[in-house]
Amino acid sequence: MGNIISFVHISLDGFIAGPNGEMNWISINQEIFDHVEKRIGKTTTALYGKTTFGMMEAYWPTAADKPNASKHDKVHSEWYKGAHKVVLSSSMKGSEIPNTTIISENLIEEINALKQRTEGEILVFGSPRATHSLLQHNLIDGFWLFVNPVILGKGISLFSAVDKTLKLTLSPETRQFASGVTELNYVVDKS
Repeated sequence: MGNIISFVHISLDGFIAGPNGEMNWISINQEIFDHVEKRIGKTTTALYGKTTFGMMEAYWPTAADKPNASKHDKVHSEWYKGAHKVVLSSSMKGSEIPNTTIISENLIEEINALKQRTEGEILVFGSPRATHSLLQHNLIDGFWLFVNPVILGKGISLFSAVDKTLKLTLSPETRQFASGVTELNYVVDKS
């Protein structure tokens, strides 16, 4: 059975984007890319909200074909093209995009069915609105957070949809990167 893991970069004060969606504060480098690629390479399913999916779909299918493609572009593009992509959207109804499923209604039933037929992790990449919907229905099983050493003061909060106490257990798989970013892995206590 699959587990839904929210994978995000987050500020020290809990924001995943600035007030207008800004993400220029996120620290990303080859050390982080190499580390992330190992874990992503073990999963075959990605979950997105409509906006994040649009950004991903506009870049990743052809990223490896560009003459200046980085190692990360080549590796992630290959993974993205082969991954099963699930999009949460009430306005996207059908999809001609390969390996893509749209969930537009019956969220709880559809996500539970996805978890039943998926082995390993189902990674939610960014996608604040999708994450908020999943959180409201207690469908997130864990968080893979890259805490950036920055305080934004305001923005889009990862946890604004949480209306009850959410207990988490820290996994021993934590890591600090040379950039000052710290990786934290939490499992949601569902008891």
